[in-house]
Order: sequence, then C-alpha cells, then structure tokens
Amino acid sequence: MTTSEVTAEATKDKSPRTPTKRSRWMLEVAWKYLLAVVVVFVAAFPIVYIISASFSKSGTLSSSRRLFSDLSLANYEALNDTKFWTWGANTLIIGISTAIGATLMGAAAAYAFSRFRFKGRRTSLTALLIIQMFPQTVAFIAVFLLLISLGNVFPALGLNSKIALICVYLGGALGANTFLMYGFFNSIPQELDEAAKVDGATHAQTFWRLIMPLVTPILAVVALLGFISAFGDFILAKIVLTSEDNWTLAVGMYGWVSDQLDARWGLFAAGSVIASIPILVLFLTLQRYIVGGLTAGSVKG
Repeated sequence: MTTSEVTAEATKDKSPRTPTKRSRWMLEVAWKYLLAVVVVFVAAFPIVYIISASFSKSGTLSSSRRLFSDLSLANYEALNDTKFWTWGANTLIIGISTAIGATLMGAAAAYAFSRFRFKGRRTSLTALLIIQMFPQTVAFIAVFLLLISLGNVFPALGLNSKIALICVYLGGALGANTFLMYGFFNSIPQELDEAAKVDGATHAQTFWRLIMPLVTPILAVVALLGFISAFGDFILAKIVLTSEDNWTLAVGMYGWVSDQLDARWGLFAAGSVIASIPILVLFLTLQRYIVGGLTAGSVKG
C-alpha cells in the first residue's frame, strides 16, 4: 500500500468521528435558541391571552380560547360605569408615596449604618435582619388592632385611611431596603466624605449633594420595588381600606370576580391591561439602573 493510499484511508476513518461545523452548532448553540423560544412563549402567552380576553364581546374567559376571535371595546367602555378610575388614582397616590418614602427612609438608614460608628450599630443591623425573617402575615392582626387604637386619637392614621396604609407599607419595607442599600453605600469610598468634610460640607450636604447622586441605581431599584409592592398589594389594602371610595385597584377589581356565578372576567381583563401600564412605563424608564442597582453592592458590605 502506497503512502497516498494510507493517508486517504486514515482520513476516511477519521471523517465520521469528527463533528462537522453544523452538527457542533446544533449541539452547542441550537438548544439555547429552542429554550429561549419556550421561555418567551411561556412568559408571553398569559399576557396575550388576557389582552385577547379584554377585547372579547361576551366578557368571559371561556369564549377567549381563540385569540382575538371577536374584537370589541365594550369592556373598556364599561370601565367608565365603575369606580375604576377612582381606584386607579388611589393606587397611584399610595404607590408613588410609598416609593418616595421607602427610598428616602432606606437611603437615610443605610447611610447612617454605613458611615457612622455608634453603640448598638451591629445589634440594630442584626435585629433588622431577624425581623425580616418573619412573614408579613404574622403582623396583620397587630396592624389592624394598632390602627383601630390610633384612629381613636388620630383619625388620619386609623382604618380607612390612605395615609395609614402608606405608613404600614413604609414600616414593612424599611428593613429590607436598608439591607439592600447598605452594601451599595459601602461600595462608595469614604475618602469622598472626608474630602467633602475638609471643604466644609456638613453631613447633610455630603449626603444630598455627594452620596445620593452616586447611588442613583439603587435608589431607582428601591423606588421601583416599593411602587410595585404597594401597587399590587391586596391583603393589607383590604384590611385597612374599608370604604369603596378609598379602595385600590387590587381590592376593587377583586369584587368583579369574587362571585363565581356573576364574575365579570372581561371587565377584569380590561382593567388589568390598563393597570399594567404604569408599572410597564416605570420599568422601561428605570431599566438601565436595575441590573447595576441589584448587583453593584453585592461584593462589599
């Protein structure tokens, strides 16, 4: 056997064992695209389905098996005959107030724990961590009784008060927001504080003019989480707000589908689509801060 024949035979033996470029792409890359398609379908189908149900003429979910088979604005027009817009205004007021208050309170607490050394500092941090281990459902009865007692002295902080509900939200979010911001504040060099102090800046000036602009990503994340939490909460809002004029969207829209024999699913779907717009707009506006805000303070603390 000549040398050329030996080489050809060796090449022939190796060729089936060597994966081609196409097969290697199928093994290493193609399955990722397939998985991405499945994930997108699972995430998008409920959204498409609820939008289709909101345009359904019959106003039931059973008639929406064929997506966008019948299109009508009847469900959206019917919202004007309810207190949907009043509930939406209440929800926005509560959500925006909670987001702003939670951000400012969390930032102040995180700045104090990060920059100052005082007696009981570590004990306070540990206490906040332990308190966050208990679910909020444990405090529902205590919150209800506390608001009844406060209402006898300060009606603005009693039951059926939006201010009282905002205060409850702020108290529940303070511990988690403090820990979320604490690591981020620790990533800001303290030399900046010392330089500002040398220039004659007070602690308040250092906090507002120097530190706060540097921690904008985590502020955006905390504000977004606070707004979404208050916007979609049902249990606390149901407990605190007793009159229909003070209800939030979650409480008011629940009444449309609470009766299984007379559920208004089409109206509920239309309200859900409109209610999702503020969160969608806020998320798209703050999306460039989300990844940085959630990860930037995670390696130092």
